[in-house]
Amino acid sequence: MLNQRSDKVELLRIAEAVALEKSIDKEIILTSMESAIQKAAKTRFGSENDIRAIINRTSGDISLHKVLKIVDTPENLDTEISLENAKKKEKKEDVKVGDEIFEQLPPVDFGRIAAQTARQVITQSVRAAERERQYNEFVGKKGEILSGIVKRLEYGNVIIDLNRTESIIRKEELIPREILKTGDRVKAYCYDVIRENKGHQIFLSRAHPKFMEKLFFLEVPEIYEGTIEIKSSARDPGSRAKICVYSKDSSIDPVGACVGMRGSRVQSVVNELQGEKIDIVHWSEDPATLVVGALSPAEIQRVIIDDQERRIEVILTEENLSKAIGRRGQNVRLASKIMNYEIDILTEKEEAEKRQLDFKEKTENFIKNLEVDETLGQLLVAVGFSTIKEIHEATLEDISKIEGLDNNTAKELKERSAEYLIKEKENIQKKLNELGLEESLINLKGITPGMLVTLGEKKIKTLKDFAELATDELIGGYDEKNGKRFKIDGYLEEFALTKKEAEDLIMSARNITFE
Repeated sequence: MLNQRSDKVELLRIAEAVALEKSIDKEIILTSMESAIQKAAKTRFGSENDIRAIINRTSGDISLHKVLKIVDTPENLDTEISLENAKKKEKKEDVKVGDEIFEQLPPVDFGRIAAQTARQVITQSVRAAERERQYNEFVGKKGEILSGIVKRLEYGNVIIDLNRTESIIRKEELIPREILKTGDRVKAYCYDVIRENKGHQIFLSRAHPKFMEKLFFLEVPEIYEGTIEIKSSARDPGSRAKICVYSKDSSIDPVGACVGMRGSRVQSVVNELQGEKIDIVHWSEDPATLVVGALSPAEIQRVIIDDQERRIEVILTEENLSKAIGRRGQNVRLASKIMNYEIDILTEKEEAEKRQLDFKEKTENFIKNLEVDETLGQLLVAVGFSTIKEIHEATLEDISKIEGLDNNTAKELKERSAEYLIKEKENIQKKLNELGLEESLINLKGITPGMLVTLGEKKIKTLKDFAELATDELIGGYDEKNGKRFKIDGYLEEFALTKKEAEDLIMSARNITFE
């Protein structure tokens, strides 16, 4: 019987036990029990009635009530009552339409429902509360390293038991060639926690650059204390990584602190990353200094920096070329990521040839299109003019200052450059009409008429054609095959696009094409 002391105490004990086991609020359990008792009481008094059960939070006493809503004209006598009858039943005048009155119901013998069925009925509420608790617990751990045990493998993905909940390491977030078995204890970086209708999903990664950073955070006290700061990092998981560090205390060597005595600290991180080779780079505000460390062990001869385009040209000897590039471009690729600069690597011979070719092409452009002699063409390039448009935009005073040029010559150059630009615009429009480029490609933001002509001549005439291109196909680059390095010509290489600009153009085209 529910009105017996033993049953009352048992209800409260059940609530406390379940709340403790699931780490959720006891009030949620008791509320769920009240719902369970209400459901059981309806089978006794009729499902058409509005039954309320109330469990006393101190004594465990259970009271049952039939609830009637006060209305002007009752339509359902099981759940509604008129104002007049409500006043008689309650024996007071201050009740009003919209209020509810509670009729006490006699105690019923459903002790089994309270002690056993109640546990089953509250399961749904308990599970929902448990899922909410787990989500709130783990959403705060996003960006941290979590440790768990491999529970099972599913289609290459690894399910990790984090004690009372599961997480997943997707196949692409594992370290390549790493073999995990059921029962193994693993560490991984929590990069996302997503709430879903049936609960939540916790996503872990062992390939994320932040995983390496957090491992150093655990191994190097100076990083934990904030004396040493990790500026950036990049990884080729399972193969090689670079991490850029800076010390706020000039007396502490950040690289030495991360390496540790006899390499003990970095070795602990390397072991966790399955032997991944880690280059620790001393960060500097000077890009030239930083690139020297980032491309280690290669020795650099000189550096040309374009801060506006975030591009660095590195010139070195033939002997250092393979060291700087690394296997399949790995070293320069990782260096580029930690610096957030595009890095072009050239040998001294390639750099000299590039400068000569560039000088020759610019000179020939001026000779051909401005109808000047070779000496004047070379002079214009030598003083810094690269295009006819730059000459057109320059002032007469600027051009007249060039040694050997008078005001009349400067004026003539300005007039010829203006005529050429008008003529070029007309020719480009004519070519575009002849090439039959798709209107959506012509209207792509960021692409110039000159680029469109070049693309059309390369048979790239639709936005879909453009969207399917790779970045290197646009701007060119270098590749290595059978130990030999060779140049890849880009369709738009002559327009000096940065890698980011090329990527943005391609992504814009893809977003429009595949939306």
